[in-house]
Amino acid sequence: MEQGTSLDIIRWIIAAPLAGAALNGLLGRRWNRRGERLIALVGCGSVAISFALSLAVVGRLLALPPEARLLVDHLYTWIEAGAFRAEVAFTLDPLSAVMLLVVTGVGLLIHIYSAGYMRGDGGFWRYFSYLNLFMFSMLVLVLGDNLLLLFVGWEGVGLCSYLLIGFWFEDPEKASAGKKAFVVNRVGDFGFLLGILLLFWSLSAAGHPTVSFAGIAEHVGLLADSAVSFTLPILGPQTWGVCTLIGLLLFVGAAGKSAQIPLYVWLPDAMAGPTPVSALIHAATMVTAGVYMIARMHFLYDLAPGALDVIAAIGAATAIFAASMGIAQTDIKKVLAYSTVSQLGYMFLACGVGAYTAAIFHLMTHAFFKGLLFLGSGSVIHGMGGEQDIRRMGGLAKLMPITTWTFLIATLAISGIPPFAGFFSKDEILHFAYQQSGALWAVGATAAFMTAFYMFRLFFLTFTGSCRADAKTKAHVHESPAVMWVPLAILAALSFLGGMIGWPRALGGAVVGGNHFHHFLEPVFGGQSGGHAGAYTAGAEAASHGPSEIALAAVSVGIALAGIALAWLIYSKARGVLPMVLAMKSRLFADVMRIVSDKYYVDELYELVIVRPIRVFSDVVLFRFVDVRVIDGLLVNGPAETVALLARGVISRLQTGVAQSYALAMTIGVVALIAYIALS
Repeated sequence: MEQGTSLDIIRWIIAAPLAGAALNGLLGRRWNRRGERLIALVGCGSVAISFALSLAVVGRLLALPPEARLLVDHLYTWIEAGAFRAEVAFTLDPLSAVMLLVVTGVGLLIHIYSAGYMRGDGGFWRYFSYLNLFMFSMLVLVLGDNLLLLFVGWEGVGLCSYLLIGFWFEDPEKASAGKKAFVVNRVGDFGFLLGILLLFWSLSAAGHPTVSFAGIAEHVGLLADSAVSFTLPILGPQTWGVCTLIGLLLFVGAAGKSAQIPLYVWLPDAMAGPTPVSALIHAATMVTAGVYMIARMHFLYDLAPGALDVIAAIGAATAIFAASMGIAQTDIKKVLAYSTVSQLGYMFLACGVGAYTAAIFHLMTHAFFKGLLFLGSGSVIHGMGGEQDIRRMGGLAKLMPITTWTFLIATLAISGIPPFAGFFSKDEILHFAYQQSGALWAVGATAAFMTAFYMFRLFFLTFTGSCRADAKTKAHVHESPAVMWVPLAILAALSFLGGMIGWPRALGGAVVGGNHFHHFLEPVFGGQSGGHAGAYTAGAEAASHGPSEIALAAVSVGIALAGIALAWLIYSKARGVLPMVLAMKSRLFADVMRIVSDKYYVDELYELVIVRPIRVFSDVVLFRFVDVRVIDGLLVNGPAETVALLARGVISRLQTGVAQSYALAMTIGVVALIAYIALS
């Protein structure tokens, strides 16, 4: 276990949401009959306690010298076998402190928002119980001292996402979305578990069986020259470095949890859950778990440049692929869902080029503006009586001014317009991507253009022009109550100011005291190169920043402004005339837009290639043959039918009811037994 300052208060940060989940789960149904206020008080209050304690312990962390910023709360020894020990212990360092404040802070705002959004729902108590349980699992994931504890939290958030996405399970479509999320995540988790086992086996073979992050960091260098030989279908015999193979297996889990190609398909369908769930799980916390895990295991990935190359390539591909699908979506939440997938791609692109601090920085700013966007969309849906199609919206700026202005701030932030939060983190990722590869920068810049375009397309169609809703919906439109718009206002302030903590030196960072975010995380990532090409050094900003960053920042802002201008021209000034003309004049344009709006038919391809063959195999082989004929036929029903047949055909005939026959049979048996003993 890591050596650091002992602090017993950390456990209560995790225990508070668990207590809230238990209280609402056990007593909530009874409380629901009397009113929802007590349920909301328990649900929100438990997270408020967790957030207050988080602020206190982070304050304690900041009071320590930078090189000694580590707080440890040890509960008990979980597993002990020979030289191997796994502790139930929680640690707080600068990296987990950032995640802790994001999870509890944004989580608290979403809990408060939920009290208004979910009012009147019959499952109000169940909703807050699930939400608190999710918070508990996410905190275990973030604060866990070792990989096994992280995996417990990892699986916990997967379970809670299934429960929350399928919250309205009476609707088959919503229940199916929850099941899809659960199954796809299990695919990724299988790879993740293999990576943990291979890492443990490799370290055990080197004489250091451990799963703690401190132990892995200390001994992972022993695996640098180790290799594993195996055979792959089609590719044949392979020999890979152990660190590369472990890194790729862990990334499979990260790709599932954080919705990267090819395991991204669950997240857009996850919008079937309540909108606050989308904000909490699919914007601010759960989907960023994969990014956090890779940053936490950076000492392994520094020894696996091949794995980093794969992560960067998949991250870049996901960023542009998802952004292209966001252009043609008409459901307000689906647009934001594909935006989330794209922004997660940016974070993995940063991890792949070794810019771990930039990835965590974008994770934090993304939690602010994407949480605001989802809650803002929930405010729109709430105000329009459940309407989610942006083609039936418009003109809401006059009717919902608070929602409009906060949504605009978040849209500017995600588009990368200075001085909003998204500009600083996205600019940093593009800068380090350019240092690694011009091609990666080009893909990231193209995705940035698409992001600005589809987000302002969403804004213009939703809030400007005239309202296209029917008369009944128009009459229903209203601004959300204070319990919903106050969290919007707080997140809007964070979306505006939150990026300034990472103000780069090349853009005048010396004026504000340097890049505080980098300095804070430097003890975690150290002064070593965070990128396999030496592109990124967490502690030496001057080596990587320079005049080129100013030029790249100017180009990225120009690209974003071009996307905004195009969206304004098409969806605000021309009011949709230009796309109609293009569609009429170009059959190719119409075909391309149809393919994009149908998400490139990826779900249909998966259904044809994976789902249907598995269903057929399960029905014909596993059910009809293995289950019915082998298990039921041979192992269960077979012996019973054999006994019944013997009873009817042989044994029943021996039961004649004649005493002389029984005596004769007994005599023959005794004689046979005596003869056997005598002869033997």
